[in-house]
Amino acid sequence: MTAASSATAAAFATMTGRDLLQAVIDGQLKGASIADSLTFELVEVGDGFVAFEGQTGPHLLNPAGMVHGGWCLTLIDSAAGCAAHSTLPAGVGYSTLETKVNFVRPIAVDMGRVRCEGRVINPGRQIITAEGTVKDAAGRLLAHGTSTLMILQPRG
Repeated sequence: MTAASSATAAAFATMTGRDLLQAVIDGQLKGASIADSLTFELVEVGDGFVAFEGQTGPHLLNPAGMVHGGWCLTLIDSAAGCAAHSTLPAGVGYSTLETKVNFVRPIAVDMGRVRCEGRVINPGRQIITAEGTVKDAAGRLLAHGTSTLMILQPRG
């Protein structure tokens, strides 16, 4: 664990989900390292809402030469999970139980920046459901999906 990720883990216990996510956007805390590899970043947070933006490129291709569907699924899973996290108090976490994605259009390597918005559909006591949409710069829908997330209470 790096010092940056250790600081984020420590902040998790004392900051609400929304405050922690805002600290990531503000550069005060390190976000998930997978976002570095997959070239996307958290850009906006609200109550039960987040937005990520991602950059397509040749490092994301499937054998057919299109952006791999797993990239888009990871964007939706991240957005839905963070939307859920934005509603949680300090020290309370979540884990994805299921994410389902519908791909609407292929994502080309040169498509450029896409935006994925996540919104909580139902903020249950034990289970949260959330949705995500991925759109291109012109606002065309590329994919949409839903996630079911389990709330994890603090240990001890």
